[in-house]
Amino acid sequence: MNHSLSVLPNVLAIDGPSGSGKGTISRSVARALGWHFLDSGALYRVVGLAASMANVDLADEAAVVAVARTSSFRFFEREIDDPRVILDDVDVTDVIRTEIVAAAASQVAAFSSVRDVLLNKQRELRQPPGLVADGRDMGTVVFPDARLKIFLEASVNERARRRYKQLMQKGVSAKLDDLLQDLTARDLRDRSRAVAPLKCAEDAILIDSTAMSIEDVFSAVMAHAEKVGICAIA
Repeated sequence: MNHSLSVLPNVLAIDGPSGSGKGTISRSVARALGWHFLDSGALYRVVGLAASMANVDLADEAAVVAVARTSSFRFFEREIDDPRVILDDVDVTDVIRTEIVAAAASQVAAFSSVRDVLLNKQRELRQPPGLVADGRDMGTVVFPDARLKIFLEASVNERARRRYKQLMQKGVSAKLDDLLQDLTARDLRDRSRAVAPLKCAEDAILIDSTAMSIEDVFSAVMAHAEKVGICAIA
């Protein structure tokens, strides 16, 4: 009998569409537990950015996967913010959060060969004492044995409003209607792609955050974590 999975650190997987709040919640949960944090979307954003910088056609799967294999990217966890991201010795922490790069990430994430390249990179981050993994296929593909799986949902209108508010706070100009269109298109692409589509795992707990505050969502996730024996650090 293979006992290898039993000795792996626990994973708490939080999946959901763009703008559902999963990144904010995942960081808060990781901090409360004292666990590592994986922002899987950042990996695809880096690949999308690297391909764009290399003037690669984002529809050319072979060219994009070559970029994914040859690019050097490192992530450094930070206490209260997104991980610091270094691409080929250049700090791209802020630029990968732009809407243009997000759209590129959604395109390259549809390629199975790109996902294969990044799969092992994500699993390598499963280190003691545990990992909170934020993404779209964390509970279905990357960590199917996660101790707890959460699927965080919200209406597309609410997600567009949140993204608009977030960009305004960062001093980035944006139009709410454009964000709504982008999110709708991204949802369709993410949910309908042939490989690792965005969907709620059968054993995941669905939380609709449309009318919930960040604090309420955090409390709900932590309550579910406690039920399966995952407790916050003292």
